[in-house]
Amino acid sequence: MDSPGPHTNLHSSDLTVAAAAVRGAHRAIRDEIAKVVVGQDEVIDQLLVSVFCGAHALVEGVPGLAKTLIISSLAKTLSLKFARIQFTPDLMPSDVTGTEVIQEDKTNHTRELRFLRGPIFANVVLADEINRTPPKTQSALLEAMQEGQVTSGGEAHQLPQPFFVLATQNPIEQEGTYPLPEAQLDRFMLHVRIEYPSQSQEAEIVRRTTSGATAHPLAVLGAEDCLRVQELVRMVPIADHLIQYALRLVRSTRVSSESPKVVRDYISWGAGPRASQCLVLAAKAAALLDGSHHVKLEHMRRLAPSVMRHRILTNFNAQADGVSSSDIVAALLAEISTQEPGGSNSEALSRLVS
Repeated sequence: MDSPGPHTNLHSSDLTVAAAAVRGAHRAIRDEIAKVVVGQDEVIDQLLVSVFCGAHALVEGVPGLAKTLIISSLAKTLSLKFARIQFTPDLMPSDVTGTEVIQEDKTNHTRELRFLRGPIFANVVLADEINRTPPKTQSALLEAMQEGQVTSGGEAHQLPQPFFVLATQNPIEQEGTYPLPEAQLDRFMLHVRIEYPSQSQEAEIVRRTTSGATAHPLAVLGAEDCLRVQELVRMVPIADHLIQYALRLVRSTRVSSESPKVVRDYISWGAGPRASQCLVLAAKAAALLDGSHHVKLEHMRRLAPSVMRHRILTNFNAQADGVSSSDIVAALLAEISTQEPGGSNSEALSRLVS
């Protein structure tokens, strides 16, 4: 994919051409993944948004919904070094990041400490069933996800670029799982939920998996292409009123004395500033994938649930009344779509308890 180099100032016409190129690559990637995955277009698009933002994504769904297959197929279409880490209750942090070992030089019989890199030293790291391992091992990913490096023996080891953690998890209600710490959840740009396929899609899945034919997705982009797209994403213009919309949406989740009663009743902690940053950046990536040269309101509204749902901590009242963070985000979207700055969102939120 041809695109401008680093730090290029793009004119509107240049960005339009670049957006068209990204749109074409997007279609090609979906066509290749469709060879092995039936449906789940929205999930694939959201993972691409995360990748093109240089961010991480968490995919949640019950077992058997092709979470692992989608991520591994995406890595193949991007021609990136891929590593899968199967998280289990006995997995140690060093099994993820690597460890120092003593090695002997047979020529002079001297010994030295050498760092053996773990599977996290890849471009795309699939943290499979990340909530199957205790928090101590989960936290081993924190530095890598935030800083792009691993520290061992006081020495920092840089991870390859681009670098993405695409994690899968089973629903927390499943037996034998450990909830992810809030600090680690916040490192994921998107929390993507994968649903059951439709009846026709499930029929196609059965036909494909019970026949002798085996398909393999082909590479569409490479590492350098991904880095160029990441630069393009940040160049996509966004109007000030859309930034203000993102701020109103995120800030409306925070509990204060001026919050609507339903927010005070159901939310312990609202979304922080990282949610606003992620919402704007994700909307820019979505605009590029759509072939647009600027952000539209629909891009922001489409991604808001995945950006915000894991950054809102509900309380026991919400659990008792069956109100989830996704319900609250949906109500906010319904209200703030036509709301003027400084307006009230209590009407839409009050529907949750009716």
